[in-house]
Amino acid sequence: MKINLKSGIDKLLFGMKQNDVIALYGKPNRNYKDEDNNVIFSYNSLKMRLTFYQEEELKLGYIVASSLDLELFGNTIINKKIADVKKEVAPKGITKFTQEEFDTFENYFNEENWFILQTEFDEVVKFELGATINQKDEFDWKFGKK
Repeated sequence: MKINLKSGIDKLLFGMKQNDVIALYGKPNRNYKDEDNNVIFSYNSLKMRLTFYQEEELKLGYIVASSLDLELFGNTIINKKIADVKKEVAPKGITKFTQEEFDTFENYFNEENWFILQTEFDEVVKFELGATINQKDEFDWKFGKK
C-alpha cells in the first residue's frame, strides 16, 4: 500500500467521508467514537485505524497503519531499522524529525509532511499520517479536488 504524503494511503484521501471509505474497503471491523467524539474505523486486514474528525464534518483526517506492505517512496518501512528508513527518505528532502520517547517506544515526527514513524527496539512498528494544514490555518482536504 502506497503512502501518499499529505494526501493519504492507498486509495484513501484526506477529506473522505465514512461512506466513501466503506465503498472502497467495506464495513470496518470496529467502528467507535473516541473521547473527542471523533469516529474511528478499524480494519484488521489492512492493519489501519482511520479517524474521522467530528469538528470537521466527520472527514477523514488521520490514519494509523502497521501493515507490512506499507511503502514510502517505493520502500517498505514496517519492521525496518529507523536508521535505514531515515536514509531512504533523506534523498526526498525529508531530514527533519522531532524525536519523542515513551516507555520502549520512540516517535519520529516530520512536521512538514505531518507523519510519525513509531519505533520499538529501534525498528519501525507503526506509521501515522495526518491531514496537513494550509496557509489559511485550515485542513488541506484532498478528496474531491481536481
